[in-house]
Amino acid sequence: MKTVFIGDKERLEINAQVEKILRGLGNPEPPLNLDTVRDLLRLDRQFYSSSDTTALQEFASKIKIGAKQLFENPVEMWRIVQKAGLKALWLPAPRRILLDEDVPKVKHRWNESHEITHSITEWHQAFLFGDSSIELSISCHDQLEAEANYGAGQLLFLRDRFENEAKQMSLSMRSVELLHGRFKNSYTCTLWRYVEQLGQKLPILGLVTCHPRRIPNGHDMTAPCKYFIESAAFRQQFESVSEVEVFRALTRYCKNARGGTLGEEEIVLRDVNGEAHVFMFETFFNHYEALTLARYVRKHALTVPVAAF
Repeated sequence: MKTVFIGDKERLEINAQVEKILRGLGNPEPPLNLDTVRDLLRLDRQFYSSSDTTALQEFASKIKIGAKQLFENPVEMWRIVQKAGLKALWLPAPRRILLDEDVPKVKHRWNESHEITHSITEWHQAFLFGDSSIELSISCHDQLEAEANYGAGQLLFLRDRFENEAKQMSLSMRSVELLHGRFKNSYTCTLWRYVEQLGQKLPILGLVTCHPRRIPNGHDMTAPCKYFIESAAFRQQFESVSEVEVFRALTRYCKNARGGTLGEEEIVLRDVNGEAHVFMFETFFNHYEALTLARYVRKHALTVPVAAF
């Protein structure tokens, strides 16, 4: 999955809403306590189980907006959740966030922040729970989700606080590990935020994949990366780089270790003009997913054609 970029206007408006929340909390130190955010915004949080059909239908039967039943047929909610693979929902009128308790707890923090962003982003209210062709289009849905993800990152990483601290460190996967511990967010969203914030002018690429040396049976090698995170500068200059060729490089230099650092290597990537550039790749395995940070190093010195892979 490649990064979906959002517009400058939307970015500025989401930033303003997050700034307002953080000011209201007295500009807290990391890690952010989401309980205080919900209290400030007067949001309720409840859990449901997407794997328990009976419990979910019973839960749906109790959801009301005012005195009106949200789903006249509780089975409808279960079908929506199952079909869409929803892991969290936001119900505007009762100002309630619903989280799937079957999702690993490490992901609850991100999912909740994602739904909080939906709740504070005014134009999202016109689309959620809609049924027009515009509201249900894939491009519109992806854009709304990208905006909610952006807002979640701004909130969980305390806006400029994360960027300022990251810039005081070396540009490396080790810094991603340290920031993961500092802000208490998952490795994946820490890597995503790191690439997003530090890669406005410098080409940086982040990858979230399976273990490159322990590829599961049936893995789709035409789309091998769970997330292909491009910084703004990378997207502009290296849009022609594919996840297939990059993942192939990981399989070459990564070692077959159970966890921790899997390896690092300088890899040559070609830009949109066909010119060769050197990136330093580093890969870390957290026992669930392999996370790779690739940072720009220099233009390749050779003028003859270079085979990167």
